[in-house]
Amino acid sequence: MTIQEAMQSVENIMFEVVNSDVKTLREASRHILDAGGKRVRPRLTMLAYSALGGTDYTYAAPPAAAIELVHTASVVHDDINDHGVVRRGRPSVNAIWGRTFALLTGDFLFTKVYELMASYKDLNIDLAEATVALVEGETLQAAAVKENNFTREVYYQIIARKTAALFKSAATIGAKLAHADEKVIEALGQYGYSVGLAFQIIDDILDLTADTAKLGKTSGIDLAQGRGYVAAYANNGHTGVAVAEAVVEDSDLMTSIKAKLLKGDAINEARIQARTLAQTAIACLDVLPESQAKRELIDLANMVVDRDH
Repeated sequence: MTIQEAMQSVENIMFEVVNSDVKTLREASRHILDAGGKRVRPRLTMLAYSALGGTDYTYAAPPAAAIELVHTASVVHDDINDHGVVRRGRPSVNAIWGRTFALLTGDFLFTKVYELMASYKDLNIDLAEATVALVEGETLQAAAVKENNFTREVYYQIIARKTAALFKSAATIGAKLAHADEKVIEALGQYGYSVGLAFQIIDDILDLTADTAKLGKTSGIDLAQGRGYVAAYANNGHTGVAVAEAVVEDSDLMTSIKAKLLKGDAINEARIQARTLAQTAIACLDVLPESQAKRELIDLANMVVDRDH
């Protein structure tokens, strides 16, 4: 079985596990899953597993699917919090079914993770820790915006938890599924963590520079709510003030905010930081023997920072 075939197994598992006899949950879950997405996290798991000699993709697919369901549940909930109306190039669950059913759909997806991970023993701990970190990161982010304390230091604390922790878990679980030794597991975890940080920084750049059609989700949300790498860099922790001023000064909110945040070299610095993180991740792969899967892990790290959506 190839990695592509393994990824199709992940897709099949996700659609099967959300096959509830409650119509709204089934349809809303399938709606967000059918929209696709980059599937970077489960691919990372499968590639780590393969790079370390794993060949039983049927065994590795359920944890990879569980990791993607954690991410999918989180974006369904994000769209409630952010009033996002577009996700993965189509109307969000929130836009179609409303806040209550979107909340319940996110909860449903989260709980289906238990079902997929039931037989994987201690790997549940890895995924649980990542999921806890994700919720902590989102909470820290909301608090930082509310308290007008969205500094660069706080920003990195946030993305380490809300994004990088799940990437780290994806790589670590892949390595553990292949029964790698501790040194290799640690290296793969660091790879995932660095890729996750880079991924989120690029996401924040694209929130500023890409339109909704290309991005596949509602653009400008981070700006409007005074958060993201560029906001933290350009406003030095005073993003709430900057956004409030933008609303008063100019009825075209996005134009005004962009004009403020694009001053200086914030975007260029962000891209350099993301590229450095990707190179750090790639260096972690030195512990792996040469293989097609290793080359694809390198490509994945580069893709994360080179993408335009």
